[in-house]
Amino acid sequence: MYKFSTKTIVLDKNLAKEIDEIILSHDNDSTQLLGILLDIQDVVERHYIPEEIAYYLAERLSLPISQIYDVISFFSAISDKPRAKYPIEICDSVVCKINENVFLFNTLKDLLGIELNEVTYDGKFTIEKTPCFGACDVAPAVRINGTVYGKLTTREKIQDMLNSLD
Repeated sequence: MYKFSTKTIVLDKNLAKEIDEIILSHDNDSTQLLGILLDIQDVVERHYIPEEIAYYLAERLSLPISQIYDVISFFSAISDKPRAKYPIEICDSVVCKINENVFLFNTLKDLLGIELNEVTYDGKFTIEKTPCFGACDVAPAVRINGTVYGKLTTREKIQDMLNSLD
C-alpha cells in the first residue's frame, strides 16, 4: 500500500515487482510510456491497466496521472477496462478489408454469439477492431494476446483457431 497525493493505492507486492521490472527494462524512461503500458497490460489478467496500476506507474515514473490516462485513452491497443482472456483484434486495414475481413468478423460474431466489444458469457473472448498490425501477407488476420493468426478465409479455419485457445 502507498499514498499517491490524496489517494491510497493497494497493489499486490508481486505485481508491483513485475511492474518495476518492466519499467527497468525500459531504462526507467518515461518517454517509453506506451511500451511500458503495453508490457504491463500483457502481464495483467484481463489485459488492461487498472486504476491502481496507473497511479503506481505515475508515481514510479514521476508523471502526472493525466499523462498516463492520455496515453491509455489515445491508443486503441491499451484499455483501462477489463477485457476477455482472449481479446480477438481484427485488423481493419484496407488490405484486410479487400481480403474479406468482413467475412471473418461476421463468422466470429456468429461462432461466439457476441457483437463488437462484447465479452462472451464465460469471459473468454471479445472481438475488437484495430488498425493495421502488420500482417498484410496473411490477411484476413486477427491478433490474440500478441499472436497473429492469418489466412482465416473459411469458417473451419476460424473455428480451429478458436479451438486452439485454451
